[in-house]
Amino acid sequence: MRKQGLRAIQPRSFVPRTTDSRHHLGYSENLLLTMDVLPKKPNQVVVGDITYLPLQGGGFCYLATWTDLFSRLMVGWEVHETMAEELIITAFEKALRRRTKLAGAIVHSDRGGQYASTKFRQMLKGAGCRRSMSRAGESYDNAFAESLFSRYQAELLEGGAFSDVAEARLETFNYIEGYYNRIRRHSSLGYMSPEEYERKYVAERDQKLSEILDKKPEKGILAKTLLCRTF
Repeated sequence: MRKQGLRAIQPRSFVPRTTDSRHHLGYSENLLLTMDVLPKKPNQVVVGDITYLPLQGGGFCYLATWTDLFSRLMVGWEVHETMAEELIITAFEKALRRRTKLAGAIVHSDRGGQYASTKFRQMLKGAGCRRSMSRAGESYDNAFAESLFSRYQAELLEGGAFSDVAEARLETFNYIEGYYNRIRRHSSLGYMSPEEYERKYVAERDQKLSEILDKKPEKGILAKTLLCRTF
């Protein structure tokens, strides 16, 4: 290799830790353990996590996501220079704008301090969401979010690094909004993309409601209300 002017790529000596559960902010019960089956419709369970994104020169920035467990649709995400609580809060604010009916939803995460912060707890309370956290030492409890990041790293980064935070944010936008949500097929969704899967759910739901309304005298405003397509 030396004769050819090549050198081996050395593994990074430092990998940032994205979960710090050594805090005194309190923890929440793992509400996912109370569910017998996976979600049957959107807005029942939203899972969140944080991963690091390598930058050229040896630094890092961070990606926080919120994903609907029913369809695997990423409903909120944010890229930031630090892992401060604003990272997950900004991502969740995007989720609230995208999903208008999250009241009652389980919002699950690991036991990191960002998710236990007072500001985030107040946000969940205001939205009517139920907070859920993984059990101590049980990484499997948040396995879906971690699996999502492994696909992101493999499909977008391919072992490389972003030039800066702005590029990381732009490329993440293109991946999530242009590919993952719209195009990427999942075997667990019958080889449909998240958006396709949700459209299928809406179509089947509206068909069932139409059949019910056809058998009842109520029409007009009631029918339009029941067939509302928003989440």
